[in-house]
Amino acid sequence: MPYELLIGLRYTRAKRHNHFISFISLVSMLGIALGMTVLITVLSVMNGFQREIRTRILGVASHVQVSGANGALADWRSVAEQAQRLPQVVAAAPYATAQGLLSYGSAVRGAFVRGVLPEYEERVAEFAQHMKTGRLGDLKPDEFGIILGVELARALGATRGDKVVLITPQGLTTPAGVLPRLKQFTVVGIFGVDHFEYDSGLALVHLQDAQKLYRMGDAVSGVRLKLKDLFESKAVARELMRMIPGDLYASDWTMQYANFFRAVQIEKRMMFIVVILIIAVAAFNIVSSLVMVVTDKQSDIAILRTLGAAPSSITRIFMIQGTLIGIVGTALGLAGGIALALNIDVVVPFVENLFGIKFLAKDVYYISELPSELQAPDVAVTAAVSFLLSLAATLYPSYRAARLNPAEALRYE
Repeated sequence: MPYELLIGLRYTRAKRHNHFISFISLVSMLGIALGMTVLITVLSVMNGFQREIRTRILGVASHVQVSGANGALADWRSVAEQAQRLPQVVAAAPYATAQGLLSYGSAVRGAFVRGVLPEYEERVAEFAQHMKTGRLGDLKPDEFGIILGVELARALGATRGDKVVLITPQGLTTPAGVLPRLKQFTVVGIFGVDHFEYDSGLALVHLQDAQKLYRMGDAVSGVRLKLKDLFESKAVARELMRMIPGDLYASDWTMQYANFFRAVQIEKRMMFIVVILIIAVAAFNIVSSLVMVVTDKQSDIAILRTLGAAPSSITRIFMIQGTLIGIVGTALGLAGGIALALNIDVVVPFVENLFGIKFLAKDVYYISELPSELQAPDVAVTAAVSFLLSLAATLYPSYRAARLNPAEALRYE
């Protein structure tokens, strides 16, 4: 074992006469460990929220959609067949979308009306898992049934079996002027995906009913695609743009919700920076600890120098001592962070029951439980940053120790 490593380890283990130095070293170590634990837990919770929101959005939205020029696609079956030739595409479903007003009693609410074929829609969306009442198969052609989002149904005061009136923007021209088109629909189901945009503004009807109501003929608005891997959506959209005719357009979920997911990503990065500053404060406590150690060990340094130790050897001794503090703190932080991130679903309810509080109230937040998703890259980056900060904190005290003049240090010994 090199003597620099041997002395550095001995200095770290030795009981110092100055207990304040030992206290500062302990605080530095615990500060790094606490910062690491907090950072890993925060990043895991942010990953969990991102996963939950993405899952809920994409349970209703499409991974990729191909739309026609001016919102009309004449031959959707050929487009679906072309898209399904790609190995990444699992299923395809046509849709017709338009805006309308829903009226029930004295309540009126705006809604996005989506015409679907139930047998196809169940392959690309997860409405079946989120139906509160009824099922998607209850939508029959020419029966004019409608499925409402739970918040939309609550705002209208409508329940299953009630009849609501759908008012379309395409009006009828009469001698008295332009009159809106009205059609009565029967509520055959209510869904809730725990995403306010869809729960409060989406209504599903059968595709044939939507085509008749909005005078689309046999055309549809486009085709929705489900992929094996949703993160391949950009590549699939680019490939489809090369395959399909020029008057069609392919878009993916990252384009439709780009601002939303970009905001989540920016928030995650800012949280990373903020908590890294906590680790930096703890790491640079190592500076004060080592400076005091250098002052306390001046005579030892002078003796080593007179015995022939090079300045670089003195530097390595104190770098080893400070780095060891950082390594132990990082290891403790990794253990604590990973354990907390993996058991957040147990720890949070325990704290809530212990103090009688609720972090995410069900009547306020749609995600009422803290989700967590531990990702190896986050753990690796956090550990690397913590170690580098600890190593950087040792540079100045070690440099100061190497420049110590042996004669000055031993003058009064």
